[in-house]
Amino acid sequence: MSKARRCPGCDLLVLPETATQGHSAYCPRCHTRLYRGGIARFNAELAIAVACLILYIPTISLPLVTIRLIGQMIPATLTSGTVALAPTFPAVALLILFCSAIAPLLLISAVLGAQFSLRFRQLRLFKLSLWILSHLKQWTMLEVFLVSLAISCFKVQEVADIYVGLGLYCLISMQILLSVLLTKVSVRRYWDAWQPEDEHISDKLDTICHSCHLTQEALPYCRRCGSRLHHRIPKSLQKTWAYLITASIFILPANLYPISIFMNNGKRIEDTIFSGVAGLVKTGMISIAVIIFVASIVVPVAKIIGLAYILLCIQFKQRSQRLQRMRIFRIVHWIGKWSVMDLFVIAIMVALIDRGQLLDFTPGPGAIAFGVVVILTMLAAESLDSRLIWDKYEQRTK
Repeated sequence: MSKARRCPGCDLLVLPETATQGHSAYCPRCHTRLYRGGIARFNAELAIAVACLILYIPTISLPLVTIRLIGQMIPATLTSGTVALAPTFPAVALLILFCSAIAPLLLISAVLGAQFSLRFRQLRLFKLSLWILSHLKQWTMLEVFLVSLAISCFKVQEVADIYVGLGLYCLISMQILLSVLLTKVSVRRYWDAWQPEDEHISDKLDTICHSCHLTQEALPYCRRCGSRLHHRIPKSLQKTWAYLITASIFILPANLYPISIFMNNGKRIEDTIFSGVAGLVKTGMISIAVIIFVASIVVPVAKIIGLAYILLCIQFKQRSQRLQRMRIFRIVHWIGKWSVMDLFVIAIMVALIDRGQLLDFTPGPGAIAFGVVVILTMLAAESLDSRLIWDKYEQRTK
C-alpha cells in the first residue's frame, strides 16, 4: 500500500509511485529527490565502509607526497599541515583537520554504526549515526583536499623535486570508495528498514519529521523516532540572516588582509587572496589562478548574494520564480565546501616549505577571517528551511 508523504524540499503532499532499480522519484514541484528505486543493499554499503576504514589508516599515516628542498627530503601527510598550523593558528588548524580527517572518519563510522544498530536494534546509536550521515556530507572534503594538493605541488615544482607517496594512492582510493558510498546511502531507506512507513498510516499528514522523514499528523514528537516535530525549522530565517550578516562583515578583512606570508632569504612577501591570484597569472599558472579565484573569491561572494536573494524573496513574499530560487539554494549547498581550498593550500604549503629562517611560509590574519566566512556561509545554507520558499504559494492556492 502506497502512503502519501510530504516533500522535504517544498512540503508538497505526494503519492509515491514505484521506481525501478537505478531510477529515482522526484517531487513534481521543486524537483527534490524523494526516494531511490530498487532494493536497498545494505551489505554492499557495509563492505564499502569497511574498505574505507582499512584505507583510512595508511591515508592518515603515510606520506602523500615528498619533496626534495634545500637538500632535505620533506614528507607531507594528510595531517602534517594541521600539525604545523596548530601552535599559531589553532582555529584554522582545527577546521582543516575536521574537514580532511575527522569528518570522513565520522561518516565511515556512522555507516558502520547504522548497520550495527539496525541489526541489534539500538535506537540511540541508530539515530546518532543517521544524524551524522545527514549533516556531515558537506563537511567531508577529501576531493577538495586532493585538488588543493595538486595546486600546492604546481606551486613548489620550480624549487623542489616532487615524489608521489603511497599515502596519495590510498587517499585517492578512499575518496573514490567514499563517493560511491555516499551516493548509495539513504537515510530514508535506513529508517524504512528500522520501521516501515506503512506501520504508521494516518488520516492527517500535516508535517514531516526532519530526522526520519516520516509524514504524520502534527504531534509534539515523531511516532517513529521520537524526535521533536516542528512545522518549520525553528527560527530558520533569523539564524540564516545572523550567519549571513556576520559572514558579510568578515569577508572584508578576509580579502583585504594578507592570507599568506612568505619569507625567502629575509625577503617578506605578503599576499592577499587577490594578489596571490595575480601572482599566479604573472608566473604563467593561469589555470590555477582561475581555480583559486573562483573558489576563494567568486564562490563566497556568490553564496552570500544567493542566500540573501532567497531570504529577501521570502521576507517580501515573492511568489514568482520559486523553482529558480530552489535551484540557487541547491547550488549554494553544493559549492560551499570548495571555498576551503585556499586554506588547504596554505596548510600544505606550510608543511612543505616552512624551513625556518631560510624559507618560511605562514598564514596571515586574512586566513582566520576567511575561515570564519567559509564556516558561517555553510551554516547559513544548512539553517535555511527551503520549505519557506513555497509557503506563500501554499497559502495562495488553498
